[in-house]
Amino acid sequence: MRRYEITDRQWESVSRLLPGKSGDVGRSGRDNRLFLNAVLWVARSGAPWRDLPERFGPWNSAYVRFRRWSLKGVWERVFEALQEPDLDWLMVDSTVVRAHQHAAGQKKGDPEAECLGMSAGGWSTKIHAAVDALGNPLRIMLTVGQRGDATQALGLVEGYRAGAVLADRGYDSDAFLGYVRDSGAEAVIPSKKNRLQQRQIDKNLYRDRNKVERFFSKLKAFRRVATRYEKTAGSFAGFVFLAAAMILLH
Repeated sequence: MRRYEITDRQWESVSRLLPGKSGDVGRSGRDNRLFLNAVLWVARSGAPWRDLPERFGPWNSAYVRFRRWSLKGVWERVFEALQEPDLDWLMVDSTVVRAHQHAAGQKKGDPEAECLGMSAGGWSTKIHAAVDALGNPLRIMLTVGQRGDATQALGLVEGYRAGAVLADRGYDSDAFLGYVRDSGAEAVIPSKKNRLQQRQIDKNLYRDRNKVERFFSKLKAFRRVATRYEKTAGSFAGFVFLAAAMILLH
């Protein structure tokens, strides 16, 4: 097996989730594994689509298919289907990804609609994520790079019934704390320094929050995620969800 290619065990788990399998309407997906390996090669290496090795076939065909699957939500559905969450507690956090000049060089359109924001460090996108008690990803959202963490907190945990929610003090907002308590979960979130009454938290449990940081470290092992090269949020999200799915398959 060549570098970056999916293993037999991983393929057995994911093949049934991809379009074009036996019984689906339309063309057969006989080359789904070859196509998936092509996308993984680009995602892990960070190389341009034009540099795709010839063994994967025409690069433009692979790119167009990847783009089509991204817009149809295929990668996100695969990511969701592979989840087996441990909801003893949830952890939420975010990470900023710098955008390459090729991603941020559009002359038309609304950059914010493509999750591109300008700050002192240049154009960037922020990846917000919730992971379970084992550190496995559950929900991922994209925003402009300068967007505050607390603004996406509710969307990350809504619908889950966890024993506790762990987050850093950037998520210390009355609205989010109220939601966590109303859901029956313990809020393990340090108080901001300007709070008049500082809350006590379970410090031993809070230490487990490093699992969400380790998830981001694994996510950024995919170079096409660590640096954003995609002009559109849809294509970048496709790589993010694919990378998250491969982490679940590891």
